[in-house]
Amino acid sequence: MIGPTPPIHPGEILTEEFLKPMGLTASALARTCKASRTRIERFALGQTPVTGDLALRLGRVFRTGPEFWMNLQALHDLTEVAAIVHDLDGIEPLVPA
Repeated sequence: MIGPTPPIHPGEILTEEFLKPMGLTASALARTCKASRTRIERFALGQTPVTGDLALRLGRVFRTGPEFWMNLQALHDLTEVAAIVHDLDGIEPLVPA
């Protein structure tokens, strides 16, 4: 079960773990990964999710693989939804016959 911790957007990971330590700006990253500056800025600010295309680009640039970025997005989405879904306790798992 996903805990009560506020979800961390993958854009925050990009900013805190990659851009700042490497001294990169969104513009420099955009040029490197051949994406628009606006797209990178909006993602880094947590305004847009990572897409498959962006995950492929970031995975190549940072040598993390696209799965890293997609998994961060999936965890963010699940954590965010788990905080607002309140009827899961009433759902019983199916048991094979």
